[in-house]
Amino acid sequence: MPIMNPQLANDLTEARDDVARRGRPSDVSDPVRVTVSLTPEQLDWLDAQPADSRSQAVRHAIDQSRGTDDSTPAIDLEKTNADLVGKPANQVIQWAADTFGDGLLLSTSFGVQSAVMLHLVTQVKPDIPVVFIDTGFHFLDTYRFADRLAERLNLNLKVYQAPHSSAWTLARHGKLWEQGEEGMTKLDRIHKVGPMQRALRELKATATLAGLRRGQTEHRQNLPHVVRQGERYKVHPILTWTTKDIHDYLTEHDLPFHPLHDQGYASVGDWYNTLPVTADQHEREGRFGGLKQECGLHVPESQEEDESRFSSGL
Repeated sequence: MPIMNPQLANDLTEARDDVARRGRPSDVSDPVRVTVSLTPEQLDWLDAQPADSRSQAVRHAIDQSRGTDDSTPAIDLEKTNADLVGKPANQVIQWAADTFGDGLLLSTSFGVQSAVMLHLVTQVKPDIPVVFIDTGFHFLDTYRFADRLAERLNLNLKVYQAPHSSAWTLARHGKLWEQGEEGMTKLDRIHKVGPMQRALRELKATATLAGLRRGQTEHRQNLPHVVRQGERYKVHPILTWTTKDIHDYLTEHDLPFHPLHDQGYASVGDWYNTLPVTADQHEREGRFGGLKQECGLHVPESQEEDESRFSSGL
């Protein structure tokens, strides 16, 4: 059960009453139980908000959090993953499109190798919603790269951001990326995880496609093609691809790398946590100052969720 400070508990109580007054009766009776409809990331984000804006943020979070989507299909994960072993990426994507229909979306960071997944997926499902989380900390080259790919591939791009700008976060909390792993995690929750949760809700997603590969991080080494993530599924079409496979696909289809690739960046995220790497370094070693490998979008939201996935995490 989450532990909240008294002010957040009070705000949750007021928000519950406000929701009821507006004709949306709450199914909870106290502020602690309100939290069952909110993710840990939402609670952490709410707790970080200043007192003068937290009440409004709480109301928005409760309004946007309404239980499990009954349209999510039930899938036998063990059988499905067994069936997908050895299947080429386009067949995995086609399976996902057939299974989830309009509930399927693609997330992208417009990173070094993002053109691969964007091209692969749109060849199968051209109108798929493509979610980009604009953290406000991206390199200028990333925004230019996003514009270039969006135009070339005619992407159905959906851009999501935190409720407040990156400058506002800096004014409130200082340089969180200089405050160790805890600071970086807090920053990721505000500007990455929170907006992604909102995108999933608003787009009524039942599954997402992600370009995770087993060779990228320790967390990803034991991933299957399809996992359950909370009330949704995540599908990994290029899970077994190598860096050479990525390069060959980009070359074959005349697709661009991120502009910073030629400057030694093997992986590109926000400017404050991305550095070039040398030839003898792993592609993710230039991220997060060596403190961690994942940004928060591909790791478990809770211990219970982690245990339910039978994997090392997302």
